Amino acid sequence: MRFISLLLLTFSLSSAQTSYEKGKALYLAKVCYSCHGHKLEGMNTFPRLANRAKGYMSYKLKRFRSKQADTQAQEMMITYSVNLSDEDIDDLTTFMYEYIDEESSERYDDSFQTHGDGGS
Repeated sequence: MRFISLLLLTFSLSSAQTSYEKGKALYLAKVCYSCHGHKLEGMNTFPRLANRAKGYMSYKLKRFRSKQADTQAQEMMITYSVNLSDEDIDDLTTFMYEYIDEESSERYDDSFQTHGDGGS
């Protein structure tokens, strides 16, 4: 019995996601990228979210969740925020604050060096 419970504990810890990963999944699931961009860069009049202060973003999301907005443009965020839990908000703001643009695996090889006199 101990072996099974130890095995289950090990399995559950190995499949655990970080707050950043859960925030990223939530950002994609809530379709936040349709207004704020895939790289959190903001689009048109929608603000940039990448690397913003975690406390400020948490404050804004909690205000939206409680159906409070400062401007008419911000009122659309209420619909997306109403069902967020405190943990969801923490995960989302962690993702926004710690966001790093994942670079493409294909990169230019700048290690090329010429040999000889360069030819004629």
